[in-house]
Amino acid sequence: MDERPIRVLLVDDQELFRSGVAVTLGADAGLEVVGQASNGLEAVELVEALSPDIVLMDIRMPELDGVEATRRIFAPDAAARRAQPVRVIVLTTFNLDDRAATAIRYGASGFLLKDTSPASLRAAVRTVHAGTAVIGPDGLSALLDLTTRETVAPPSEYESLTDKEREIVLAIATGRNNAEIAADLFLSESTIKTHVGGVLRKLDLRDRVQVVVFAYEHGLVPKRD
Repeated sequence: MDERPIRVLLVDDQELFRSGVAVTLGADAGLEVVGQASNGLEAVELVEALSPDIVLMDIRMPELDGVEATRRIFAPDAAARRAQPVRVIVLTTFNLDDRAATAIRYGASGFLLKDTSPASLRAAVRTVHAGTAVIGPDGLSALLDLTTRETVAPPSEYESLTDKEREIVLAIATGRNNAEIAADLFLSESTIKTHVGGVLRKLDLRDRVQVVVFAYEHGLVPKRD
């Protein structure tokens, strides 16, 4: 039996751009565009009505921009109502966009430049659907390093982490993948995966993207010059 296609909601105020993206995604039988929205207000409504797996979210739109729409989509009460999780990929016109950084802090799984290739766009949708960030950890770290202006002390949950788990938080935040962390700590990749799972559970975070955000927001990563 074939697997269900990945359901995608397109959000952009330019109809021509949405149409092009729809054609690009439609070329992959494993992807299905289930709806389109021209602003953030429509996006929030359609997420509730259509239950997409992935939202491709433009940052700059009239009425309600993509940053605020992302915040509303991941608000605790809205998330609690969903039977299935939704993931957001932000679309922006330039790299190191501080609005993209804010959307990531609200729960987006990364960002794509709007001039990305069709193959890269389709691959990004699949990558994020599988639970991985669409922006590499180095790029995410650079983005947050440039845009994090104030930090607050870690919450009490951070104290529940073991010393090894704290090492892993810092390693993830500075761009290390599981294989690299395993080599650094002389542990197996499966052990690292277990530790990462413990970090996510104890800090109530969804994925590695949110671990990086957590580390920067709580001043666990030294600022680079």
